[in-house]
Amino acid sequence: MIVLRALAALVGLLAATTAHAQLPKQVTLATNPPGTTYYSVASGLAKVISAHAGYQMVVQPYTGTSTMLPLLNTGEVDFGLVNAVDMGLAYRGPSLKIGGRNPFPHAPNLRLVMRGSPLLVGLLVKKDSPIKTVHDVKGKRLTGEYPAHLAVWYNMFGHLASAGLTWNDVKVVPVPAVNDGVDALMQGRADATEHALNSAKTKEADASVGVRFVSIDCSPEGEKRLRTAVPGYYPRWVKKGEGTGVVEDTCFIAYDSHLAAGKSLPDAVVEVALKALWEHEGELAPVHPMLKEWTRERGVGSDVTIPYHPAAVRFFKERGLWKPEMEQAQQRLLGGR
Repeated sequence: MIVLRALAALVGLLAATTAHAQLPKQVTLATNPPGTTYYSVASGLAKVISAHAGYQMVVQPYTGTSTMLPLLNTGEVDFGLVNAVDMGLAYRGPSLKIGGRNPFPHAPNLRLVMRGSPLLVGLLVKKDSPIKTVHDVKGKRLTGEYPAHLAVWYNMFGHLASAGLTWNDVKVVPVPAVNDGVDALMQGRADATEHALNSAKTKEADASVGVRFVSIDCSPEGEKRLRTAVPGYYPRWVKKGEGTGVVEDTCFIAYDSHLAAGKSLPDAVVEVALKALWEHEGELAPVHPMLKEWTRERGVGSDVTIPYHPAAVRFFKERGLWKPEMEQAQQRLLGGR
């Protein structure tokens, strides 16, 4: 019996050593540019994973999801931090349109590793602006187009939709990406733009010219319009003082974050990253306010927009968290792939 136990321990040790040897020395985590909230969140995730996964995770910024998701799809980058709406549009391809459009390149190889905390985005104006709510942007100069950062087009579309407005109700100021929109506001070329709560770019703008967020329409009717316009969006109130530019209780757009990978990324690489975040979630919250909600509780669920990576399915099954509704969602999303 002692000999058998010793042999079993040796086999386990050898298996663990072999698995560790198969891990790369470095992996990439693609996300949005410096100054965005996602870049800060990605840096926090990479810090924890690098400390506990057995490899170094390096954050690789891209102009926006439209440039990054094709690389995640082909495996040219290993992991990606993107919002659930963009992920769903890219994964589903031409079969899914929001606001009458889906400009994302089709990315059918995207797979979910872990569902993360919600991203909150809001309309941003100068502190002395007469704009008090989203309804007041009618006829004003609003940043738009966002060809290099398509997610923000949907954000702005959602802001407007909550109030029953469309792009035809505002004067569009074309900008390539989200940080450029804030630059346009600071330079006086736009009356309103948008950015994420607690982003570095918002802090920069507040220090430069003074900014504040204004509420979307969070009435029951406004919420219905928002959810109908962009499935996956939902409203969330933020209390006064809980972030830069939140000078009164303000209603933001919220939508979930997805830590994803390509389906070809080896199971061992995915599993150690997931295990690191799962076992060390307490190390995330001090890095960035948004990471306070990057928790085990939110990590797995059926309301996701892309199927889970096989390693993630196994990980959650081993912990008794893979419920029947999750398997149903998984099969629906795979759709025979």
